[in-house]
Amino acid sequence: MRTPFIDTAARVIRAEAAALNTLADGLDDRFRMAIDLMRATKGRVIVTGIGKSGHIANKIAATLASTGTPAQFVHPAEANHGDLGMITRDDVVLAISNSGEAPELINLIAYSRRYEIPLIGLTSRPDSSLGRQSDVILALPQVAEACTTGVVPTSSTTMTLAMGDALAVALMEHRDFTAEHFRNFHPGGKLGAQLSLVADLMHKGVAIPLVGEDDDMPKALAEIGSKGFGVTGVTDTDGCLTGIITLGDLSRHMDGLMSLKARDVMTRNPVTIGPEALAEKAVGMMNTRKITTLLVVDPAAPHKPAGLLHIHDCLRVGLG
Repeated sequence: MRTPFIDTAARVIRAEAAALNTLADGLDDRFRMAIDLMRATKGRVIVTGIGKSGHIANKIAATLASTGTPAQFVHPAEANHGDLGMITRDDVVLAISNSGEAPELINLIAYSRRYEIPLIGLTSRPDSSLGRQSDVILALPQVAEACTTGVVPTSSTTMTLAMGDALAVALMEHRDFTAEHFRNFHPGGKLGAQLSLVADLMHKGVAIPLVGEDDDMPKALAEIGSKGFGVTGVTDTDGCLTGIITLGDLSRHMDGLMSLKARDVMTRNPVTIGPEALAEKAVGMMNTRKITTLLVVDPAAPHKPAGLLHIHDCLRVGLG
């Protein structure tokens, strides 16, 4: 059942969606000019704003930084008390003010002009103080706010946030920014876990349980027990992986097990994965095949064991 609250919410969302469509339709060459300034800078993108614009500026700076564009938020009030020193001639300033007349921005704008620091103004009033001083103006279209009073920043702040996202993604795609780069900037939390590589989590070196095809089963059992993964890989005389011995293999060969060789017990052509694969892919493979370990082989050295990944390694970082 719809209520007046739902009707209000739907009206607000539709109004903001319409504002975003207007913003997209109005993009012009000034957007490219802003991108060119950001690409050319040898320093950082300094993002600034006050009030609601300041909160959005902080988010835009964070998005830029996490997608490969060095960026920093500078609070304009703090800039008036010493933080102007954080801004250098190698930087470019992205100043945000819907009205373009925020008094807290005056000194920062003047500083950018005095030291010839490129200034991009994001405002709905190109003829404002900010607009007149900017090297490039990113103009927000004049649209009604989504509230009934028409004064609460809603549509305008949504457009500002979207413009920041557009800048960040355009720069990101120009740099061929990949999931691997993103992972490097987001090592923590669920996102970091989802972007972890097998190489980040696998056991390697002497920690990999391995025996030769001609080794007897007492040695194989000792290797399984000492390494603690419930399996051991099996290699030929060239050190290439040819099989794996699991607890299931042991149970199927209980009769005369101790007199057998590793080659007699192993499962040939075991499931493997590369070190550069996402760990989440490894979890999917283990779940599908109902196994708990994957041997890792490096494509640069085909068939040579490079590591072992256990499901517990993935669970430990939040995957699975």
